[in-house]
Amino acid sequence: MKQTMDKPKRSFRRHLKPIRRHLKPIRRHLKPIRRHLSPIRSGDRIDYKNMSLISRFISEQGKILSGRVNRLTSKQQRLMTNAIKRARILSLLPFLYNEN
Repeated sequence: MKQTMDKPKRSFRRHLKPIRRHLKPIRRHLKPIRRHLSPIRSGDRIDYKNMSLISRFISEQGKILSGRVNRLTSKQQRLMTNAIKRARILSLLPFLYNEN
């Protein structure tokens, strides 16, 4: 059988979806974004003398907990780390907690 030249050729991109440049990307298979309350209240100051605040961000072994565990912003975590280190140097906090 002979093909006729009357038929227009199909576009090879016809089966593809149109490009959605102006729309926001679709978030598939992701958990919904959940807002967590900050563990530091607006009145709390991150300071090496504020032992009640600092002690909440140290593990039982005396290690500084990560910002993801603490739910702190990167700036708050940086200030908290500096305050904990300063308190350790001034002997307000032990470097390690003994298990005795």
